[in-house]
Amino acid sequence: MSRTTPPRPVDITAVVPQLAPLARPATRLHPRPGTPSPHESSIGGPLLWPADEPWPQCEGPHEWDQLNEALAPDDVRLQRRIRAARATRPDDSTWTAPYTIEEWMRYQRIEGGPWPEGPVALLPVAQLYARDIPSLRPPGQSEADLLQVLWCPFDHPAHPEPALFWRSSADVTETLTAPPEPPVIQFPGYLPEPCLLAPEQITEYPNPMELSSELQRRLEDWRTWQAAGAAVAPSYEPTPRAFYRNELSVAPGWKVGGWTRWGLTDPVPRLCPACGTQMDPLLTIASAEWNAVTLSWAPYEDQARPTPPLPAPQPSNPTMLDLARGYDLQLHLCPASPDHPYTYLVQ
Repeated sequence: MSRTTPPRPVDITAVVPQLAPLARPATRLHPRPGTPSPHESSIGGPLLWPADEPWPQCEGPHEWDQLNEALAPDDVRLQRRIRAARATRPDDSTWTAPYTIEEWMRYQRIEGGPWPEGPVALLPVAQLYARDIPSLRPPGQSEADLLQVLWCPFDHPAHPEPALFWRSSADVTETLTAPPEPPVIQFPGYLPEPCLLAPEQITEYPNPMELSSELQRRLEDWRTWQAAGAAVAPSYEPTPRAFYRNELSVAPGWKVGGWTRWGLTDPVPRLCPACGTQMDPLLTIASAEWNAVTLSWAPYEDQARPTPPLPAPQPSNPTMLDLARGYDLQLHLCPASPDHPYTYLVQ
């Protein structure tokens, strides 16, 4: 299960020494399809949830989306299994139809359910044990060693709304074995596939938009990279700063800590609503582990493996999540107190 991020093509602190004090540790989670237990760190797996603690629900409102047919979680899972089975078949005359008769009949029985009118049970998204992720620290003086993240699988207003729970795993003596699920979910991409994790420590640097004007000018100067003898693709010459952004600064994919990823908007201060303290990046929930412009971040192990045919889970998106058409949801936490509210944004 280990995953290794290739070394960055350039030692950025040798090129721009002023960036060295801005280095931050981050933990890439590297989710991979599996069958996690409640006693393991996971994405989309079962939670170590106390049997005597009510399962969290979202009171809504859940406004009806007339353009989308909501499906039950089990129907989404069935669709994925059928499509994955189809994708493994050879492209020859043995299979003249896209589905077997049994698959087609099961597929045809899948129907959208009624839009929920009352509270909706939250879906498990992530469970992270501090023993697996050294950079995971609860806020304040909390002794918690387990972070659990769930969300409502309906837009609020344009993406799922998360809920965070910190707890001490030693306090859970009896686990809830059959937690409730929402009757339907708004989009299949809001249901994560169960994944085990292979945490890996890396170092990140800020998005270029968070740097001083002087540092931005240095990164935008092609001569900076030429003088350093950097093996930079010629395609970056018109936009040298993009080389730093794509290859050297913030890692793509699921991660704990590090720097905030920006893209949809310019950086804005992440201040605690309760005390005004600058909030820390906690967890990035990603639609993809890498894309065409961040391919150098793909772990060695995934580069060496053949890519399965679509629509089977891809190494670049093992969780099969799709948030806001391919973006990430990032959680931020106040370092001053566990009682202060968290914030989140999509970028």
